[in-house]
Amino acid sequence: MEIKKHILDAVNEWLTPTFDSETQEAVKTMMSSSPKELEESFYKNLEFGTGGMRGVMGAGNNRINKYTLGKSTQGLSDYLHKSFPDQTIKAVIAYDCRKNSDTLAKTVADVFSANGIEVYLFSDLRPTPELSFALKYLGCQCGIVLTASHNPPEYNGYKVYWEDGGQIVPPQDEGIINTIEKLNYNQIKFGANEDLIHYVDTEIDQAFIKSTIENASFGTSAEAKKNLNIVFTSLHGTSITLVPDTFAQAGYPNVNIVEEQRVPNGNFPTVKSPNPEEPEALTMALALAEKTNADIVIGTDPDCDRLGVAVRNNEGKMTLLNGNQTMILMTAFLLEQWKKAGKINGKQFVGSTIVSTPMMMELATNYNVECKIGLTGFKWIAKMIKDFPELEFIGGGEESFGFMVGDAVRDKDAVAATLLVCELAAQAKANGSTVYKELLQLYVENGFYKEHLISLTKKGMDGLEQINQMMIDLRKNPLKEINGQRVIMLEDYQSSIAKNLLTGEETKMDIPKSNVLIYYTEDGSKICARPSGTEPKIKFYISVNTQLDSVENFTEVETILNNKIKNIIAAMQLS
Repeated sequence: MEIKKHILDAVNEWLTPTFDSETQEAVKTMMSSSPKELEESFYKNLEFGTGGMRGVMGAGNNRINKYTLGKSTQGLSDYLHKSFPDQTIKAVIAYDCRKNSDTLAKTVADVFSANGIEVYLFSDLRPTPELSFALKYLGCQCGIVLTASHNPPEYNGYKVYWEDGGQIVPPQDEGIINTIEKLNYNQIKFGANEDLIHYVDTEIDQAFIKSTIENASFGTSAEAKKNLNIVFTSLHGTSITLVPDTFAQAGYPNVNIVEEQRVPNGNFPTVKSPNPEEPEALTMALALAEKTNADIVIGTDPDCDRLGVAVRNNEGKMTLLNGNQTMILMTAFLLEQWKKAGKINGKQFVGSTIVSTPMMMELATNYNVECKIGLTGFKWIAKMIKDFPELEFIGGGEESFGFMVGDAVRDKDAVAATLLVCELAAQAKANGSTVYKELLQLYVENGFYKEHLISLTKKGMDGLEQINQMMIDLRKNPLKEINGQRVIMLEDYQSSIAKNLLTGEETKMDIPKSNVLIYYTEDGSKICARPSGTEPKIKFYISVNTQLDSVENFTEVETILNNKIKNIIAAMQLS
């Protein structure tokens, strides 16, 4: 196959003495036996997306390795010195259970220290939310976590956090990227100053657990905690380092852990995907729930920022909740607790994202609380806290199984969310209710919102072109009708224009640009198209809604909404 010139130029650079012999040999092997892999490894540079930089490990500028991370860290070091002149700059680094995460974390620490930056490196794997907490606890200007969240085993990644504890957002992200892009690989300083590297562990752990219990506990009685039967799985990830201790210190004694998935393992041997969004990831936990007659099942992803939850339905069968449902339940619980404590005075807000359930707006309105909506990704919810210091942040979430309780951690946090959902479950059980019944009652009070996600995987260079073309087609030829319903509004977050398709009126949207399109139909349905920032996928988020007059009619009304979703999928040819 013919390889394009810009790819060959990149390949030849990686065959120079700037790169070690092992890397050069890996490139030569691809040249001789895997030209397609060579093309995939070099056709572009890894980019920062909604979750930082994430990719397949291997040699090449489109791969995660010591050089791509070293270059990013060198650029970040340069940017830190410009941003904080005449200051002692400090950075904290954490990493997850993935292959090479520990060695890549040390590489990042080496480069920081070689640039005169004081480094706090966790001595072993830790959950991502602890990194956000540690950054503020230690008074650092920057934080890094080596993780690829729930991606397949061949992936790793690099997430950058700023001094507020949130992931980087404008203008820092663009400034950092521009600085990195001006660098050559031979400018990376790999020579560590070991005197500047400090290892941290139990002190931060205990402070983090204490903070979590303070933020996510709401007066649940010891008896109620004792009566809640919990099954928990870490899915071979980092949560095993903190969640069991958090349960113990918070007073929850009946926790059954899926032993086969307890040990951290970057191969994730017992699951097809370590993603709690995928029902099969919780198969073993659900089986244990039946053996132990559990009330609730909780599973966290490898870096412990997302959680999947299953509870018993009205027939006593374990039912998996989706991310929108857990977000609604936790938000409503928080709002009710704040109301009972007399803490709501119109100066509070909750946060959500443009692809999450519109039901968040209904909930907030009912409690006289503002609901701020941002782009996909928790960095935008964290930015809300920074942008509106006059308002108190109660909590926030997004559809992809993430939630944040208060602002002690400014990222999605499955440690706090795990404790919070157990507080909810324990109090519901003590009051003769269940989590499932609480959810149905929320639908009666706020409207029944039903969501569904379609993810189309398009791998590699060809896949990226297909995804780009799909978005171009949706923009050039916007749908006028979906499932027999007229499209009344089209929001284009790339052009920042909301257009009323009935009147032609256009309105400027005051929100950062992003490659997202959202269609609204006359019956209140919402369909969002968005390429993933971290995976080779294009995602379609579908939300439909109607009124639910009573809990008894739930099944009948849910069938109507499910059929509407099926018809939308068929009409848009997404199946």
